[in-house]
Amino acid sequence: MQIENTLPVNHEQLLAELGRDQALDMLATMCLIRAFEEKAEDLFARGMVHGTMHLSIGQEAVAVGATRAMQQGDYLLNHHRGHGHCLAWGSDVNLMMAEFLGKETGYCRGRGGSMHIANVEANNLGANGIVGGGLPISVGVGLSIKMRRTRQVCLTVFGDGAANEGAFHEALNMASIWDLPVVYLCENNQYAMSMPVTKAFNIERISQRACAYGIPGETVDGNDVLAVYAAVRQAAERARSGQGPTLVEAVTYRWRGHSKSDRQAYRTREEVKVWQQRDPIRRFAALLGLSEEELAAYTAEAQRKVEAAVAFAQASPEPDVSTILEGVYA
Repeated sequence: MQIENTLPVNHEQLLAELGRDQALDMLATMCLIRAFEEKAEDLFARGMVHGTMHLSIGQEAVAVGATRAMQQGDYLLNHHRGHGHCLAWGSDVNLMMAEFLGKETGYCRGRGGSMHIANVEANNLGANGIVGGGLPISVGVGLSIKMRRTRQVCLTVFGDGAANEGAFHEALNMASIWDLPVVYLCENNQYAMSMPVTKAFNIERISQRACAYGIPGETVDGNDVLAVYAAVRQAAERARSGQGPTLVEAVTYRWRGHSKSDRQAYRTREEVKVWQQRDPIRRFAALLGLSEEELAAYTAEAQRKVEAAVAFAQASPEPDVSTILEGVYA
C-alpha cells in the first residue's frame, strides 16, 4: 500500500539534521519497542500477565518519530496501546516491565499495568484505558501551559477509533478556539477493534477533519519514522509559537490483534503479510545503509535489555495489600 504524505519528506536532509548517531539511536529504540512487545506477548502466553494488553508491533515508527520531535519538558498523553510511546519517551525499560508485571518497583507501583503506565516526573501523564480518554485531558494540559506562559507542548496520541468519539470533536474544538499548544496525533492502524476505517469514515483521510476546527491537518506514512518526525516537529513548532493545535494522522498497521482476545476474523492473513513487508524497522535500517548483520546486532541488544528487565521485574516485590488504598482520593 502506497501512502501519500501531505507534507514533502526529504530523507537525506532530515538524516543530515539529525546526525547519524541520533538516527541510529532512533533505530535502537524501535528495536527495543519491538522486543518489549514480543516479550510481553510471550509472558502473557505463559500466564505471567493477567487481564489483557494491546500490542503495537508494526507501529514502532510512530512512537519514535513523534517523541523525537518533542522537546525536554513537553507533555505526553497516551492511549491503551501505549507501551511503545512510553519507551520512546525515555522510560526505563526495567520500571516499565515491573509495572507490566504488577510489581511494586513499577512506575505506578504495579497499580497501572499495561494500559495505565505513567511517569509524571518526566511529564508522561499516562496512558488511558478509555478510548479517547486522553483527549479532554489534553485541553486542560494545554490551557495550563498557556496560563503559565511556558513554551511547552502537549503531544496527545489516540487511535482511529477515538476519532469517532465525541471527546475528539469537543477537545479539538476547544483547543482550536483557545489556540492551545497541543499536537493531536491520530495513530491510524486501520482498525478500531474490528471496524475498518473504510467503513467508519466517509473521508479519505482522518486529517481532513482538521478543517472543521480551522486548524492544519496532515497525513503521513506512519511506517516511515522520518515522515512522522517531520510532521510532528512542524506541528510542535507551530504550537510552541502560539499558533495553536495541529491534527497529524500517521497511517500504520498493527500486526497483532486488537487485544489478546481478538480472533482477527475480520481480516485476512494476506493483508497482514502485505503490511509486514513495510516493516518500519527494516525500512529505516535500509535507509541508514545497515547490513542484515548490523540490524541483527541491534535486535539482539534490544532483546538482551528486555530479558534483563524481566529478571529485574521478577526479582521485585509484589505490592503490599495494606497499601492498596494509597492514592485513592475518594
